[in-house]
Amino acid sequence: MTKIKAWLNAARLRTLPLSISGIVMGTTLANFYGKSDVLIFILALLTTIGFQITSNFANDYGDGVKGTDNDDRVGPKRALQSGILGRKELKRGIFISIFICVLLVVAVVFLAFGAENIGLSLLFLGLGIASIWAAIKYTMGSSAYGYRGLGDIFVFLFFGLLAVVGSMFLFTKFITIVAFLPAIAIGTLSAGVLNLNNLRDFESDRKAEKNTLVVKMGFANGKRYHYVLLGAAFFCMFSFIVLTASSLIQYIPLLAFVPIAFHMIKVYRTKTPALFDPELKKLALSTFLLAVLMFISYYKIL
Repeated sequence: MTKIKAWLNAARLRTLPLSISGIVMGTTLANFYGKSDVLIFILALLTTIGFQITSNFANDYGDGVKGTDNDDRVGPKRALQSGILGRKELKRGIFISIFICVLLVVAVVFLAFGAENIGLSLLFLGLGIASIWAAIKYTMGSSAYGYRGLGDIFVFLFFGLLAVVGSMFLFTKFITIVAFLPAIAIGTLSAGVLNLNNLRDFESDRKAEKNTLVVKMGFANGKRYHYVLLGAAFFCMFSFIVLTASSLIQYIPLLAFVPIAFHMIKVYRTKTPALFDPELKKLALSTFLLAVLMFISYYKIL
């Protein structure tokens, strides 16, 4: 394997559609409220992609160093685990990725708020730094929050509330209560993807003492928790559309929940943790489909 392929493997590009779903949703909400800026949209997308790749590098490194990624792991082989990248190489990649993320955060904040809104600029710079910290500390370090069952909370906050409402605010400079409904939907679906990952890795995580929420609550309760997450996402999206739709076409995003319903049936019938692996892609792409359908059906030519 060439070094380029090794780094692409470590970047885990298949995770990117889920990571940008919040930005697409937030941009849709901004457009719905009459605000649009192509450059802010592009920079926001690049920033969240940077966060996700940084997180993927850090997770690869953290789980590899701790020995969580071993022969018991069900999913795809990680870069450090398989030896295609060494510790020093991967750590260097993390630092470079962080540096790029910082540049992107500064660029999008300056473009959105400028020098005249110093308070908002500092606030969003702080949120950007917090996002980088969250990306790194999921598995890295002795106090990694992913090993204490807190990953779901951070995913909900950063992939859902911050990504959707935060990106909307970049355009609009205001927040509405109703905007939190799609933000919660994206957050719970994103937490659902993480929960699927933890259901799949239940046995290996338990052996490695990686105390995810599924390890703490048990496999059966982890499945019940999954149904609650997906049900909450549907309720929030349905409520938002009922409150805001002015035509039937704006109900189209609910079609994204058709594959999610089939996914729930599959989860209910699945008894073996390893069989959850194919479902990760299905739920992640369904979340992305929801965001895209929202963008299409709610888009207004300004």
